[in-house]
Amino acid sequence: MIKNHTNHVQLEIHLSSLKLQLMKSLEEIEQLIEEELVMKNHNDLEKIENKIVNKTDKLASLILSCKIQESLNTNNELRRESADLISAFPQKMKNQGIREVEICPLKGDPFIIKTEYFSQKEKKDKRKKKRTGCYPSLILLGIFDGCTPLLSSDITLMVTALCSLEEAQTILHERGRDLNIKTIRNISNRYAERSRIAQLTESDEFIENIAGCRIVISTDGGRIRIREKKRGPKTKKGRNHYNGAWREPKVLIIYTVGENGRMERSFAPLIDGTLKGPDVIFSMIRFYLEKIGISKADKVMFVADGARWIWNRVEKLMRDIGVRQWYELLDYYHAVEHLVKISELQKGLNKKAQKKWVKKNRNLLLMGKASEVIEEIRLICKGKKSKKLRTERDYFIRNQQRLCYEQVKKEDLPIGSGAVESAIRRVVNLRLKSASTYWLRETAEGMLMLRSYFKSGRWDMLKRLAFSSKTSIER
Repeated sequence: MIKNHTNHVQLEIHLSSLKLQLMKSLEEIEQLIEEELVMKNHNDLEKIENKIVNKTDKLASLILSCKIQESLNTNNELRRESADLISAFPQKMKNQGIREVEICPLKGDPFIIKTEYFSQKEKKDKRKKKRTGCYPSLILLGIFDGCTPLLSSDITLMVTALCSLEEAQTILHERGRDLNIKTIRNISNRYAERSRIAQLTESDEFIENIAGCRIVISTDGGRIRIREKKRGPKTKKGRNHYNGAWREPKVLIIYTVGENGRMERSFAPLIDGTLKGPDVIFSMIRFYLEKIGISKADKVMFVADGARWIWNRVEKLMRDIGVRQWYELLDYYHAVEHLVKISELQKGLNKKAQKKWVKKNRNLLLMGKASEVIEEIRLICKGKKSKKLRTERDYFIRNQQRLCYEQVKKEDLPIGSGAVESAIRRVVNLRLKSASTYWLRETAEGMLMLRSYFKSGRWDMLKRLAFSSKTSIER
């Protein structure tokens, strides 16, 4: 009881100190309002504007600090939830008393607040890993890495939208936030990590109503370089040698189309990605389809190129989530590319004849006469020893049931997988794939999620996820 009373007194004294600073800042604002400021040119106006912004930002920061400290001191519900959070930890946590924490807001100067700190009980073996500790009340308020929710979201948005961490650092400097590259990287990485944890633990369905909609699902792979350590001795500077191996990030997209077969803007597409392989990307597709309630959709279509890792898993996915009828479609433009390859492999055909042959057969595909196209390809391959020709023939035979372009067009569904190609370009190529850029696997995973939500117009959803997980702790 004595300890609790002492803590309460300590917190109230600190709140009083913050309020005194706030009153002083208010007096400065009043003086600024009464002050006569002469403006003769644009330089004078810029100086005055900067002066006003600095004063008001400082006031905003002090108001926020008082409100946070008041909540920590008097909000009984916050205290109860903090206690529940601590009791839910797998390790037993001990109250280490009141600690000072510096908080950086979106605007204004950083400020100090005081709150309880909890950590694991001290271990006898000091060689073991560092003890885990956290400020439960701050976690519940969404304060991670010493940043308010608005600031951490703003930093992560810049890291996601801009071309590099250096660009984000420059913009932050212009806004009065001098952070080093490592801090910026850690804030954005943890933001993505918390979002993924919350995404997997939340049970709510998405708010979108897809009843009676036409749903299109697609997936494909891109290319980025991953930094992988090499075995062996380190360099003279103590650094590890590494490989910059090409790896394939897989991206999914789920969207709705209208009566004209074009993507509807009323439903923000679902985009996500991973480096963890085919089974993982299909588990992600299943996760999103279950979240939107795919069984309510009017029509469902899976469109992709001819990659076997995709089509070997589609039927099982649809059966598992309870979809009774769906279309499987080979991307029309990939099919045409393979027709071009066949035309080029035919001996005796000049360029003009090749174009004529391709045009004839692609029109047959659009008219629903895929069997005629395949039969002609069989005749071309008959008696030929060309391995490349046989590969192209097998490609069309294997995907014959997915060449239903005429039927799909009648249902006002797209005949191509351009949406996922565009997603790969916007999510992967424009941010993760560039000359001399090598990503750590964990960092690339986080950036894939951040870019996916940003480019699909679902940043607000990601923000909600980033601050909703109660399993996250500060270390």
